[in-house]
Amino acid sequence: MTATVTGGGTSPHEPMYRVLLIEDDLGDALLVEELLHDTGLRFELTTRTSLAEARAELADTPIDCILLDLHLPDVSGTDAVTTVRAMAPHTAVIVLTGLAEAQAGPDAMAAGAQDYLVKGKVEADLLHRTVRYAVYRSKTERANSEAQAARLRAEENARLERGLLPQPILDTSTVRVTSRYLPGATLALLGGDFLDVVEGDDGLLHAVVGDVSGHGPDAAALGVCLRIAWRSLVLGGHRGDDLLHLMERILLAERGGQHMFATCTLLTLDQNAGTATLHLAGHHEPLLTTPAGTSELEAAHGIALGIFSGPHRWPATVVPLPATGALTLYTDGLTEGHNGTANERLGVEGLLDLIATLPPEDPAAHVDLLIKETHRLNAGRHSDDLAVLRLDWGVPPTRS
Repeated sequence: MTATVTGGGTSPHEPMYRVLLIEDDLGDALLVEELLHDTGLRFELTTRTSLAEARAELADTPIDCILLDLHLPDVSGTDAVTTVRAMAPHTAVIVLTGLAEAQAGPDAMAAGAQDYLVKGKVEADLLHRTVRYAVYRSKTERANSEAQAARLRAEENARLERGLLPQPILDTSTVRVTSRYLPGATLALLGGDFLDVVEGDDGLLHAVVGDVSGHGPDAAALGVCLRIAWRSLVLGGHRGDDLLHLMERILLAERGGQHMFATCTLLTLDQNAGTATLHLAGHHEPLLTTPAGTSELEAAHGIALGIFSGPHRWPATVVPLPATGALTLYTDGLTEGHNGTANERLGVEGLLDLIATLPPEDPAAHVDLLIKETHRLNAGRHSDDLAVLRLDWGVPPTRS
């Protein structure tokens, strides 16, 4: 018997219950169908005579409640319950037992069923209450499970975010540091964007902004690893080509079997000399803000880290700096969103046009407004995570 039967119920406000009956005794199946009609529930009943048939049904059709006989041609006893629960973990399961099976019902509930009914002792009112309660309990369990998963994901994201957005190490520098990290929109899923700023023993200010390919905890963990490696290596005196070579070795060792790579920009700011030295590893150029406006710097490019093993060169670019200004390093989450139209991306040119329209603001307020406006133009579409690091000199030495 594999027919689908619909019951109208007594109230148009009654929810529709999609019920799957797994029962190989056609007489018992007919009794269950008649009882469901007597309950007053609005239901759609599908009957399958074996677990194999039920498996196919559960794969294709959403089900609210399963009425399960414990003696099927291909499985019996509590094994039937555990198997069905594995196939439909968020669906209510009510077990149908025989008169002589006193312990079968409690055992089935211990195995994961929401409730049990004894054949021959089921009345319409009892079946009505049991189905409604079992479905309610199943939905509550699912909601609690999803809430717990969300809490764990938020805690994990918070731990990773602390590693991706650390406190700068600044001793005597008067540079003002503004940093922001925002995960992608979908489920606040972290990616591998990272940034850091430290003042070295040489008195120079060193900064990095990077982006690990991919999303999720693996990319975020690798981003944290590279950020910590960068900080340790810079404080240990490594610079330029040597520093990037060591970071690439660490990336190759830590990514395991996953073919992830990373782009990054290294920056060394020398206030006394009025210069910034850039090394680009597959990353785009920073933005330079002066009293005359904001523009993209021109700098030599090198290959991203982890694309392929072998000796690489990452050429240095030395940029003269004005007495007062700012450098902004960022990941492509700031530019890859839409520009307010349906199909066109913001891009660097669009970002520069947007910056030109923003009012003069405190650096932290300016970065926040810039991010807000890019999100507004993107109009709620999915966006990548983004990291922004702005370094201001010739301004009061506060940090945001």
